[in-house]
Amino acid sequence: MSVLAPPFTLQTAIQKVRLAEDGWNSRNPERVSLVYTPDSRWRNRAEFVNGRAEIVAFLTRKWAKELDYRLIKEIWAFTDDRIAVRFAYEWHDDSGNWFRSYGNENWEFDSQGLMQRRYACINDLPIKESERKFHWPLGRRPDDHPGLSDLGL
Repeated sequence: MSVLAPPFTLQTAIQKVRLAEDGWNSRNPERVSLVYTPDSRWRNRAEFVNGRAEIVAFLTRKWAKELDYRLIKEIWAFTDDRIAVRFAYEWHDDSGNWFRSYGNENWEFDSQGLMQRRYACINDLPIKESERKFHWPLGRRPDDHPGLSDLGL
């Protein structure tokens, strides 16, 4: 994964958000963990995660539960070494119940561009399969697929 380091400009912050989206859409915990510092600290909902090994374990559990996961992230704000994003992702459980999960994340980066802090607040909305809006093949969202604002989310 490419690493963009602070201080961020609008363009590099937008690139950083898209790289994060692409990584998470890969659903590869080991790959995703490499963009975080070895001692990265997270709060994800009510769970606290510390370091790459715990990130890998967390993401492995997450994607075993959240099937057919597709994510869109959008920049909200940024400063020299911090980026705030809003996001939505769609997934279903092993019983076929669909959800759209909405949230916000606050990120802080070290001087090398690795994320050292990630704070996420997330809410799950049950949806019908017919209400899904994210219809690309698993993996990276195509460049021509609408983003959150374009989808009215």
